[in-house]
Amino acid sequence: MFDNCTVKYHKNIHSGKVDSILVFYPKIINDDGTYNQRQLGVPMNEDNRYYQDILEWEKIEGNTIEEAD
Repeated sequence: MFDNCTVKYHKNIHSGKVDSILVFYPKIINDDGTYNQRQLGVPMNEDNRYYQDILEWEKIEGNTIEEAD
């Protein structure tokens, strides 16, 4: 689900605390040379299925969630 994606912690601009994870999917180049890049914002909530998927993905050797900017 997250192959070839960049997975990165996200810091809330109001609180300054890390509260979610951003998943950036690979860029798709359009015929006219422009590109689209899908991204997914995932709250760090144990009840969120995408958050659970990311935690499982991170357990695989070589997969790391990057630090927030």
